Amino acid sequence: MRLRSCLLASASVLLIAAPAAAETRDDLPQAGPTAAQLPDVIVTADPLGRDRNEVVSNVAVLTGDDLVHRRQGTLGETLNGLPGVNADPYGGGAGRPVVRGQTAPRVKVLSDGVGLLDASEVSPDHAVAGEPLLLQGIEILRGPSALLYGGGAIGGAVNLIDNKVPTAIPVNGGEGVIEARLGTADDEEAGVVGLTAGAGNFAIRVEAAGRKTADYKVPDFEEARLDGTFNETSTATLGLSWIGSRGYLGAAYTEQRSRYGLPGHAHEFEDCHPHGDHLHCGGHDDHDHDDDHHDDDHDHDHDHEEHGVPFVDLLSKRVDIRGELRDPFAGVERIRVRGGFTDYRHQEIEDGEVGTTFTNKGHDARVEVQHAPIAGFRGVVGFQTSRSDFAAVGDEAFLPPSRTDSQAVFLLEEKVIGDWRLEGAVRQEWQQASADGQPDADHSPFSISGAASWRFSPGWTATLALARSQRAPSAQELYADGVHLATNTFEIGDANLDVETSYSAELTLKRTQGALTLTGSAYRYNYDGYIFARTLDQFEEFRLIQYSQADASFTGVEGEARWAFRPGLSAAVFGDYVRAEFDEGGDLPRIPAARLGVRGDFYTGAWSGGAEYVRVFEQNDIAPFETVTPGYNMINATLAYDLNLGPAQTQIYVRGTNLLDEKAFNHASYLADVQPLRGRNFVVGVRARF
Repeated sequence: MRLRSCLLASASVLLIAAPAAAETRDDLPQAGPTAAQLPDVIVTADPLGRDRNEVVSNVAVLTGDDLVHRRQGTLGETLNGLPGVNADPYGGGAGRPVVRGQTAPRVKVLSDGVGLLDASEVSPDHAVAGEPLLLQGIEILRGPSALLYGGGAIGGAVNLIDNKVPTAIPVNGGEGVIEARLGTADDEEAGVVGLTAGAGNFAIRVEAAGRKTADYKVPDFEEARLDGTFNETSTATLGLSWIGSRGYLGAAYTEQRSRYGLPGHAHEFEDCHPHGDHLHCGGHDDHDHDDDHHDDDHDHDHDHEEHGVPFVDLLSKRVDIRGELRDPFAGVERIRVRGGFTDYRHQEIEDGEVGTTFTNKGHDARVEVQHAPIAGFRGVVGFQTSRSDFAAVGDEAFLPPSRTDSQAVFLLEEKVIGDWRLEGAVRQEWQQASADGQPDADHSPFSISGAASWRFSPGWTATLALARSQRAPSAQELYADGVHLATNTFEIGDANLDVETSYSAELTLKRTQGALTLTGSAYRYNYDGYIFARTLDQFEEFRLIQYSQADASFTGVEGEARWAFRPGLSAAVFGDYVRAEFDEGGDLPRIPAARLGVRGDFYTGAWSGGAEYVRVFEQNDIAPFETVTPGYNMINATLAYDLNLGPAQTQIYVRGTNLLDEKAFNHASYLADVQPLRGRNFVVGVRARF
């Protein structure tokens, strides 16, 4: 009720303000490509502020109509399907991005360059505290570009771009957006309102978003709807900035409340405990290690009665501070400041009782100084500091109260020599971790990268990137000690873990001009001391794991090629594949299956749209405790119509996903065997910008 009232009130304000604040805009993204050149898109996470076609590293950007149409209830689902990007869904409210087969703690989610400081890195059933409905864009960084964001981005970084802190005074004093959408498979009701207004040197931003979904429908399954996949989330932000001729300084306060189900939580193993490296579940004599192994024939039965599934009650309070000053003094072109301060907590509730409470209080701040060119070198030097005070109290307190402090300095330099663009980066970190009753752990990861890009023909570039990256173990990997129901494990940490070191090589081919545009990459990551959950013992589906280290490798390819038949009509082929193996033999768990797809896009007059077919192949490269995940076909389509309603540019759109209504499972999910993906779904939306 409070969310609905907030949305209605905000919508009323926007509608009243629209005539006075309206700005007729002609910069809305057009669906489909141009035959001449890929559009210029500035990469916000790049310290040098370069266009994505100029960044040497591998960067993907999702923005405009593509982002509006693809948005889902979680960040992982929103990005799923981009080449090299998957999701690890956990019900309808949690889903982290998976980049090249890796997710948290090796893929870092950022809000305009600084960490979110939620609890999503600790467990797959913890939501990423970023609302896709309020995003202006999403950047996926891989290779040297991600190195500047620390060891937590050793596998990649996902940067969320929003409008919460104004950076310019709106033309005619104001601009805004209103959107409403409905979905069929989960009875989605969602809405967005936002307004930026300014006068003189000050601008204010007010925005809110709300989403309510029921348990989603699944085809050909024991349940018509998958119990525990509901999601109710509301987010509101107030931002204020001072804006001058050479920069800005602003702050924003964001509060998010969420309530979503936990379909994978089962309590049948909560009394299991270790004796040395063996599990004891129930009586001490009922565990036969020769016979009680993982059964390939999984029981999909849920023990929860209707509305009896455990759920999360989440509250996140966050303050963002952002600023930029151009040409402050001789020798410096720009200084950027970013900071995030978060007070996060969520409670896991079952049968009306709070079982476990997770809290995370901390900050992440960075300063970047871009120097004037020196002998043809453009570069940035920066400093970053962060702190996380994390605690879990209750039935599932598998991690003692802990504190992680981190400081870092970094440097990025670029030089253009003729048709060659050279880039190098270094980062030195110092991390100190501590936990109640446990020894302190200090680590000093050092990372360095270099890349060379050759423009061997107009529009064509070939890039080779090499990196040596290090990551310090997380507090969870160091200090875990308890039952973790979301992953069906009893976790044991190791305070003696060393840094994890990755040696990577990536070769990328791009074409950005002409009828044919493409991006394709082949990569290899060799890990010394890869930190993973080693299975010590197993009872039925419950495992005793200890965080350990072993050498491993990730090898893969990803890419997309598009052909523009004429302006407004194009077709593309895309796909990805990654193989992850331990050097001593065996496959790593939860590695996404290979994908291959085709897509067609068009726009003509006010109409635009597209359709795609994706084949997700069977995943049979599995860890010992996993089962084979069958392949499936997926067809999605979008149709949109643009209207010019006086001062507002409006779009009506409909997007259909899983149009074949296939029963499909995602191998990257911890619930790969028991949680089918959403069935056939249609989302109808109306979005107006003014």
